[in-house]
Amino acid sequence: MLEHRPTSPVPGWLPGATAPRTDPAPLLPDPSPVRMLDTDELKDQDPALLLDLYRRLVVGRRYNQQATTLTKQGRLAVYPSSTGQEACEVAAAMVLRPGDWLFPSYRDTLAVVGRGVDPLEALTLLRGNAHTGYDPRATRTAPLCTPLATQAPHAVGLAHAARLAGDPVVALAMMGDGGTSEGDFHEALNFAAVLNAPVVFLVQNNGYAISVPLTQQSAAPTLAHKAVGYGMRGRLVDGNDVVAVHQVLAEAMEQARTGGGPTLVEALTYRLDAHTNADDATRYRGSDEVAAWQEHDPLLLMERRLRAMDLLDDATAAEASEAAETLAARMRAEFHAEPVLDPMSLFQHVYAHPTPQLLEQQHQLAAELAAEADR
Repeated sequence: MLEHRPTSPVPGWLPGATAPRTDPAPLLPDPSPVRMLDTDELKDQDPALLLDLYRRLVVGRRYNQQATTLTKQGRLAVYPSSTGQEACEVAAAMVLRPGDWLFPSYRDTLAVVGRGVDPLEALTLLRGNAHTGYDPRATRTAPLCTPLATQAPHAVGLAHAARLAGDPVVALAMMGDGGTSEGDFHEALNFAAVLNAPVVFLVQNNGYAISVPLTQQSAAPTLAHKAVGYGMRGRLVDGNDVVAVHQVLAEAMEQARTGGGPTLVEALTYRLDAHTNADDATRYRGSDEVAAWQEHDPLLLMERRLRAMDLLDDATAAEASEAAETLAARMRAEFHAEPVLDPMSLFQHVYAHPTPQLLEQQHQLAAELAAEADR
């Protein structure tokens, strides 16, 4: 009989072990959500950064409003609004360097636009015109992900591959609280921690996975606590405090960039609008709950605080509003034009080498289009 010779350290629960393999204390999330707007630390922040964050919130709110209007006009098939969650969207785009990669979910079009993608291209998927409207390689932004959390393992793989190639890239994967209940989420965190991959996971916990409240999704103290089980740092932040979200994400990105490994950031926020324009949110949440969160509106909180600090005056606020209206006007103009679509483009960029089934479908559609043209 062959003798078993363990090649790894003795697990902490077996006789002869002196200490656990990993001390969980440094990985535990913040005891309470990190906040900046109601603290004295805000005075130490760069005023230019604070005003930039405010301006982006104003533009982001108007972007959400205009996109929602486009659905009512039939210009968009569906729109998952991030109204109320703009602090997370804005901060996520700002902490990325040009060479970094963003892996967004379907609700993160504002972060994609903040990354520099044209709104028309960012909303192409939700318009129903194509699987994505922008070049992921050129924008360093993965396509919007509709299936929950399936982009998370992709973020880990890209970040790990970039590090192996010596490319100083950090990947930022965004998802909602519902995504943390998916297997892809758990697999991504496990691989990220084992590989010490330079990736940051941002979970926007808005309280509901469509209509399912968080209490029916997870019994963990916080979603950030899930990080500890995989051996990575967990952070907890007030997701409606844009300064705090920016700071926590910036710290996590720097940790990943300098070899410190991945971080799971849970941002506590709330979507003030329905899940999408097809959802009736009154069926699962009350108006009192929404009203309470409206008092914690990220734009309202930021504006009040900056005015109290004499950093924001009416002229500066008007400039931000004007920039927001300029964006809204451009969106209306771009979406007014009917797109010219090529049905055969469906078969492009599916596989490097098309499968026989895909080729069969391609030939069938080409024949149908030709027959229709003859008629």
